Amino acid sequence: MSATVVYGICLGVGLVFTIFSGMAGHLFGDVHHMDVGTGGHAEAGGDNSGVPGISFFSPTVLAAFVTAFGAAGLVLSHIETTRSIWISAPVSAAAGGLIALFTFWIFNTLFQRTQSSSESHVASLAGMVATVISPIPEKGVGEIAYVQGGTRYTAPARTENGLPVSAGASVRITRVVGTQVFVEPAAESLVSAAGR
Repeated sequence: MSATVVYGICLGVGLVFTIFSGMAGHLFGDVHHMDVGTGGHAEAGGDNSGVPGISFFSPTVLAAFVTAFGAAGLVLSHIETTRSIWISAPVSAAAGGLIALFTFWIFNTLFQRTQSSSESHVASLAGMVATVISPIPEKGVGEIAYVQGGTRYTAPARTENGLPVSAGASVRITRVVGTQVFVEPAAESLVSAAGR
C-alpha cells in the first residue's frame, strides 16, 4: 500500500467522522431543555480536570489530527522534495499535531465561555417567578417553566417544605442545587411585584 493511499484513507476517515458527528449532533441535539446546571456544553471526551471542555484525546481532536495528517500527507507526497515517506510522514504528523492543538484550544475556549454564561444564568434564578407545568408531589419532583432573556426554560423542581404544588401554580425560585430547582409558593412575590 502506497503512502498516498494511506494519506487518502486518513483524510477520508477524518472527514467522514467530522461530518457524521456534526450531523448527528444537529439532528439529535436537545435545544433549551434543562439548561439549569448542565453547563451548556457537550461532553466530547474524557476530561477529569473539573473544567468544562474536551480532552486532548477526545474523538473531536483525534479526528482533526487524522484529517490534517491525511491532507498534509497528500499534498507533500505530490511535491518532489517531500515525496519520500521519511519526509512527508513526520511533517504531516507535525501538521496534524498543530491542527489538533488548535482544535483543542478553540473548543475549550468556547466551552469556558458557555460555562460562565450558564453559571451567570443559574445565579440569577433566585427570586424569579415560574409556573409549575408538571405537578410537584409531596416530597417529590415536578417540573417548572420560566422565561429569562426572552427564552423559555424548563427544569425539575421540588418545594422547600416538601408540600405538593399543582400544575399551573405560580412559584418563586429560592435556590438551585445541581440540576434541581427549589421553589416556594409565589403569592407574596406576586403581590410585591404588582406593587412595584
